[in-house]
Amino acid sequence: MKKEKIALQSTFKSQDTEEWIDVYFTRPLGLLWAKFFMRLNVHPNVVTILSMVLGAVAGVMFYFPDWQHTVAGILLLTWANLYDSADGQLARMTGKKTLWGRILDGFAGDVWFLFIYVAIALRITPEWGIWIWIIGSVNGFVCHVKQCQMADYYRNVHLYFIKGKEGSEMDSYEKVKEDFRNTPWKSQWFWKLFLFFYCNHTRAQEQLSPQFQRLKKAIKERFGDDIPQRLRDDFRAGSLPLMKYTNILTFNTRAIALYISLFINRPGWYILFELVVLTGILLYMRNRHERLSRQLYLKIDSYEKD
Repeated sequence: MKKEKIALQSTFKSQDTEEWIDVYFTRPLGLLWAKFFMRLNVHPNVVTILSMVLGAVAGVMFYFPDWQHTVAGILLLTWANLYDSADGQLARMTGKKTLWGRILDGFAGDVWFLFIYVAIALRITPEWGIWIWIIGSVNGFVCHVKQCQMADYYRNVHLYFIKGKEGSEMDSYEKVKEDFRNTPWKSQWFWKLFLFFYCNHTRAQEQLSPQFQRLKKAIKERFGDDIPQRLRDDFRAGSLPLMKYTNILTFNTRAIALYISLFINRPGWYILFELVVLTGILLYMRNRHERLSRQLYLKIDSYEKD
């Protein structure tokens, strides 16, 4: 049991960023799937694609109002989420971590919820009319995307400060843009297309965090990647309380709200929950993080004495 616990913890990104549902449910079951796929020599990206398929089928199930389809959809979406955990765990276990895999992994959740939004909109159009398509489009293409983008970004920023460059997947827009420019359309058009969307993804993250970008630039100019330990500790102290909000904006809270709305036959309420509650949490989290970044920037010179 001790060996199994150590093996499980080795697949965590960090104890700071793991949610309790993931620690006690998703990660253990995901690890079992990761070990299964590793024995079959299945690449992590294949697991990610399988999770997309499962999540898409789950979305279709939510179109139907009866409880049998609802339960089937919940089980399929849970299964998809286990695969979403397993692909990252498998990548860390096998060393097959790539930018392609990271982009694909982020895209998987978008596929799930695209199908979920369309299914809900079709289901309640007779009741809500054209408004559900307008509200759903604003929520899906603006609010949901921003929520997931910034939750992922702040989590990776936190990992960068506590584990360094190798322990984080924080990407720079300038670096991704350079990769995009150096990739030819003719021979690598599919990869270039992925990089195009990833450029937009990283640019949006940086545009929404100007104070942190200023802090990051100042740190890079003064310390490079060798960040003073006191600065790491100060950033972690301010950032750690915000990790619970990044978790709320990822999958588990979102899924629980979705399941409740489906069981009480009010799926439209889930769209409103994302639009109002989760967007409010995003704005609060962003403001807290920007304030922290500004405070550390103003005292950056004091860390040079370390």
